[in-house]
Amino acid sequence: MAETRPVATATAAKSSTSVQPKKKSNAISWVAPVVCIIAGYVIWRFLLGDPSNFTQPDLSGGFWPHHKGPKGGLVRMYEGGIIVPLLLATFLTVITFVIERLLTISKATGTGNIAEFIRKVQYHLANKNVDQAISECDRQRGSVGNVMKAGLRKYKEMISNTELDTEQKVLAIQKEVEEATALELPMLEKNLVFLSTIASVATLLGLLGTVLGMITSFAALGAEGGGAAAAELSRGISEALYNTALGIGTSAIAIIMYNIFTTKIDSITYGIDESGFTLTQSFASLYK
Repeated sequence: MAETRPVATATAAKSSTSVQPKKKSNAISWVAPVVCIIAGYVIWRFLLGDPSNFTQPDLSGGFWPHHKGPKGGLVRMYEGGIIVPLLLATFLTVITFVIERLLTISKATGTGNIAEFIRKVQYHLANKNVDQAISECDRQRGSVGNVMKAGLRKYKEMISNTELDTEQKVLAIQKEVEEATALELPMLEKNLVFLSTIASVATLLGLLGTVLGMITSFAALGAEGGGAAAAELSRGISEALYNTALGIGTSAIAIIMYNIFTTKIDSITYGIDESGFTLTQSFASLYK
């Protein structure tokens, strides 16, 4: 017995893994913010800032034309200042990553109910039908199915292995599940940092735009004086508050969607943990 133990351990070390790293580009993480900043400026400068939207347009052009007399309520957002295109960029960025995460997490969830899928796998393993359990993973087509399938392949390999004892076989299956999990979870959590960051930054940008607008309005009040200046102050404050509204609205969407996605990821993670427990317990009880 003293001589066979090192051989078994060496065999376990050489045991190949069926888990392969997923090579997937994340170009959207830097392309999307840049495109959204450009799109935010274009919307602010050429859509909201179209000269036809103002009674006193500034026809000199340039980076930031100073139009006056907006004809509509939404057009007043233009006079919120240069912070508005940044806020529009954060809003578009949130929408972009919400769609991207929605597609990714929906795919990772797979088809059908995760708990029902695990029960089917448990049933097939109890009947020692590993191939049928693997077929269930192919039908599930989600992260839980991918992890379970990697574990089942090692499970099947360990059944025919005569060099390792039961404890070592269980550890090999557990290691395979952990490696598969380590590849799946980063894909689920990727790009969520944009939503969590924008949830805080958008509100601060909105407040910054409002403060800058208030400074401009009070400066005009001090320079002009009289009733006209008071009217100009009221108009300026109204326009500055568009920054706050846009920032708070963007932040609210980011927070809500971030919480929704993390809840879905927690559900998938729980399914992955349960699948690993199912494999190790099944093997330990059936192949003692």
